[in-house]
Amino acid sequence: MKADLLSFQHHSAQQIRDLLALAADFKANPAKYSQALAGKSIVGLFEKPSLRTRVSFDVGIHKLGGHFVYLDCQDGQLSGRESLKDIGANLACWADGIIARVFKHDTLIELSQGAKVPVVNALCDLYHPCQALADYLTLTEAFPNKSQFKLAYVGDGNNVTHSLMIMGAILGCEVRVITPVGYEASDELIQLAQKLAADNGGKIVISTSMDDLKGVDAVYADTWISMGDNTKFSDIEQTFMPYQLSSAVMADAGAEFVLHCQPAHREQEITSELMDSKHSLLLQQAENRMHAQNAILIELMK
Repeated sequence: MKADLLSFQHHSAQQIRDLLALAADFKANPAKYSQALAGKSIVGLFEKPSLRTRVSFDVGIHKLGGHFVYLDCQDGQLSGRESLKDIGANLACWADGIIARVFKHDTLIELSQGAKVPVVNALCDLYHPCQALADYLTLTEAFPNKSQFKLAYVGDGNNVTHSLMIMGAILGCEVRVITPVGYEASDELIQLAQKLAADNGGKIVISTSMDDLKGVDAVYADTWISMGDNTKFSDIEQTFMPYQLSSAVMADAGAEFVLHCQPAHREQEITSELMDSKHSLLLQQAENRMHAQNAILIELMK
């Protein structure tokens, strides 16, 4: 029976730790895995453009001995000419896996229903699982003597927020989500994360106050306006600027490191000074996208 990676909500803590260990081993010993996808072709379906996602998958699959086929949806949507189930079924005739970066999670579900090969969520409106695995890999490297962390996410509640909450809850971490009023994460996924945290010894804190940053190990930011959202910065500036991350905010919180999935908007959600400081793990995160994704592909196709 084929397996997909659409989110991590059904994974156990041990399964996630095994993926993190595999990603770390690939990072340390890439030659060991140079034929892991030999003879295999992976299709990348992109409704939304990308820098890190596209390049990290393309280069990573090449390092595993596989072949990456990039399909750019020129009209921005996969559906239209034919059903998503038919697209998935046809791609599975030729490819060994499908990576999809899409607007709606339902798109992934329909693709998976048609495809007899694994489907990997490279981003949708609800989740960004590959990013979360890379982020927790980065945290394990930054805090080698800790198995659990106190992580605060600051900004707009979105797909990254959801995946950080879910994975952190399963790993037994404390994840604090701090957003402006009206920009909270999904109630349904907050409840899911809180249940997962209760089952695994973690903790989910939902807040609108920057005071709740105090005592965390690391702070995480993301863009305040997601790709495809036509909101103007001037329309949200007064609401969001109190949530900007800076060195002063980090010092007040006592946090050691800052993370950001990028693209980052300097002097909006994060200051340039903090991005370029010794506290920044941004480039380490970006590199780890490839290692985390390769671990997922190795596991799904072994």
